[in-house]
Amino acid sequence: MELTYAKYLKLDELLNLQEPRSGPEEHDETLFILIHQVYELWFKLLLHEFDKIGRDFSSGDLFGAIATFKRVRMVLKTLVGQIDILETMTPMSFLAFRDRLETASGFQSAQFRELEFLLGVKRADMLRYQPPGSAARARLEARLEDRSLVDRFYDFLETRAVVIPGSLRSRDLTRPNGPDPDIQEALLRLYRTQPDVAILLELMTDFDEGLQEWRYRHVKMVERTIGNQRGTGGSPGVEFLKGSLFQPVFPDLWAIRSRV
Repeated sequence: MELTYAKYLKLDELLNLQEPRSGPEEHDETLFILIHQVYELWFKLLLHEFDKIGRDFSSGDLFGAIATFKRVRMVLKTLVGQIDILETMTPMSFLAFRDRLETASGFQSAQFRELEFLLGVKRADMLRYQPPGSAARARLEARLEDRSLVDRFYDFLETRAVVIPGSLRSRDLTRPNGPDPDIQEALLRLYRTQPDVAILLELMTDFDEGLQEWRYRHVKMVERTIGNQRGTGGSPGVEFLKGSLFQPVFPDLWAIRSRV
């Protein structure tokens, strides 16, 4: 039988994955499920694209990295836009089916934690949301111990005659990336002498700003919906989420803004 649009995209399976648990069914539960499923699909794409950017960095492929950073920046804009849709659901509408979520929580999104680890935002305590021995836990443990995107960015800088401090090369990979004054001086030099690299650095800053915007919008959406209550499944809720605000992935790019 010939390949069709529906078969190629597995639409029968995809469109049957939304199973509201409320009974009688609460109207907005379908919206809630769909939005979060779509988020997971975007997270999958971001992981796919950032793995490519990591390879681009390590091989010194400037224009490959530029093209893909343009894509992930646009994906983030879409993620932010989806919050506008979710905010059309009132707190009362959410409370009508919230108890049906039982122990389920967004803190259990293995893909989002994997994305954070890939970007260098490593918090080993986040492993506790995945069952020991599970495939998701194994993926997160691998990302925790692997070189982050920032570490691979150092590879790229070396192709541009930047000397990477030994302390950065020998650092504990399970810890978050942090700012470094030597890297900042090198970035300033690249901004001033290599306009093509400056385009990449600005796209990286765009993405970083977009991620911080998404975190802020997500926190305010949660606060608007449940206030200061604990999250579903006993997760920490708004106060914990606020702790992640305004923490850049590429701190060196922000540290030099007044000097660029």
